[in-house]
Amino acid sequence: MAQDRLNERIFQALNGLDIELPSWGFADTGTRFGKFYQDAAAIDIYDKIADASTVHALTGSASKMAVHVLWDFSTEHPPSEVAQAARDAGIHIGSINPNLFQDADYKLGSFGHPDETVQEKALDHCLASIAIAKTCESRVISLWFADGTNYPGQDSVRRRKRAFEKNLAQCYAALAPDQTLLIEYKPFEPAFYHTDVADWGMALHLATQAGPQAKVLVDTGHHYSSQNIEQIVAWLLDEGRLGGFHFNDRRYADDDLTLGSIDPYQVFRIFHEIHAYGADHGCPAKLDYMVDQSHNLKPKIPAMIQTVTWAQELFAKACLVDLESLRRHQAAGRIIEAEQCLQRAFMTDVSSSLIAWRESKGLPTDPLRSFRESGLLEERAKERRARRQALGMQQNSAYA
Repeated sequence: MAQDRLNERIFQALNGLDIELPSWGFADTGTRFGKFYQDAAAIDIYDKIADASTVHALTGSASKMAVHVLWDFSTEHPPSEVAQAARDAGIHIGSINPNLFQDADYKLGSFGHPDETVQEKALDHCLASIAIAKTCESRVISLWFADGTNYPGQDSVRRRKRAFEKNLAQCYAALAPDQTLLIEYKPFEPAFYHTDVADWGMALHLATQAGPQAKVLVDTGHHYSSQNIEQIVAWLLDEGRLGGFHFNDRRYADDDLTLGSIDPYQVFRIFHEIHAYGADHGCPAKLDYMVDQSHNLKPKIPAMIQTVTWAQELFAKACLVDLESLRRHQAAGRIIEAEQCLQRAFMTDVSSSLIAWRESKGLPTDPLRSFRESGLLEERAKERRARRQALGMQQNSAYA
């Protein structure tokens, strides 16, 4: 393919790619065994906004930041103030994420809890989150439930299903006309016998029951090993029920590793299904691309830059699949030739096109190197270390 034609296709694809970064991805995180500290990690929501804004300024493809209601808002940091701070920094508040797993009352579940009083508490929190979304001019409310049971006979699976249907219907009724309710699924953890929303079929059922503004969110880490995620994506696209993604990578389960660090070809295949759907329908699929990663070892901002640039590269490669040839080979049963249409696109070197696209946007041609050379990581580590000391907070490790 001639370079001009290659650039044209890649520019068009990248101009439509906007990846939402998670506020929690810039803060100190850890595992169930302990919390790992970094001097440059964000202390508050305004630090998170500054860090997300930096990633967007360097990559040009991350104009929104997802927020977690329990972790990012307070009486000192009300939603209207936070939303304005984001706009002042050149980004916007993206999806609003209620917290339905951290409160001790949710030990036996939230929407599925056997006590209707706890269900009402969870519902009130979701309704308040929808109101916060309206204040922040966010059109997405993203729901993940830790609900489930650990032991056979612990609770009625069918009763819990009906409770979810009832409570999600009330959430749906509170949506503004332009808002979307995303329902996420996960096969296990923290529940180890059954999880109430365990797979895409259950999430699809709940979304269908709720109404057309409810869709399924696919977290690429929320699947059993070797599950065919791109098939799930294709089905949900065909049903008009794919709402978006929480992008990460995994080696075993929900590892929240950097996008493409383990299986970049899988991410490419997912993007291919999305491009193919758009080509078949004459317009790109309207999806929310979101990152859900907690970088315990990597420094926060560089890891997010790495994530976005990997997504840009894989998204660009996927748009190069020769769909016309692919369809001909598929119709004729030419298996090897059809597979090679994907393999050739995946192996295409798109680096010069990415550089050209970045230059056309006034962006650094190598965002990660530009950030490293800026000294911002060291500056923020120094400033935040001093602020923690002044606030009497726990001091972090030597890692920036």
